[in-house]
Amino acid sequence: MIMPQPKGWHSRGYLPHFDSPDTVQFVTFRLADSLPRRVVEGLRLADDGIQRIDRELDTGLGECWLRSPTISSLVQDSLFHSDGQRYRLLAWCLMPNHVHVVIDMLEGKASLGTIVRSWKSFTARRANEQLGRSGAFWHADYFDRYMRNEDQLNRTIEYVEQNPVKAGLVSEPAQWSWSSAHFRSSRFHERAWRPAVQ
Repeated sequence: MIMPQPKGWHSRGYLPHFDSPDTVQFVTFRLADSLPRRVVEGLRLADDGIQRIDRELDTGLGECWLRSPTISSLVQDSLFHSDGQRYRLLAWCLMPNHVHVVIDMLEGKASLGTIVRSWKSFTARRANEQLGRSGAFWHADYFDRYMRNEDQLNRTIEYVEQNPVKAGLVSEPAQWSWSSAHFRSSRFHERAWRPAVQ
């Protein structure tokens, strides 16, 4: 099988993406109904648009299908599936209407676009079956940022794991069941997931 070549900087008409092997990537993808189009369009024009979109997502707009333990388990298991094969999973957090993931891309395994597409296509099909619905489950695009240094990586992992606290869902990161913070601090850590880096 011929592996797709990384694209470097590219866009599908939405957000810019940086796709390169051997990089650590912070990825956010969201449910299709998580933000009204008028909100997104208004925020795109703002200097702090990405941060404001994040704040809007944290208010819990849309159906918030990821509140369902069945759907969250499905999505979390999809992140585990290729851990160590296509990427190393460093951190993650499933919020009610969006997902944050930090992965270390493995050289020559898969492009970032391919990885995100596989997460979204598999989980959308299965989640729609579980929910008895059809139509778009995930928003078409995703946000990514590559980590330039260890300090940025550490701050990003802290941001990801603190997201449920910041959104007022729990008081401590480890209390949120659908995150790397929970897995690191619980008995599930030993059998379900080991962080790729300490």
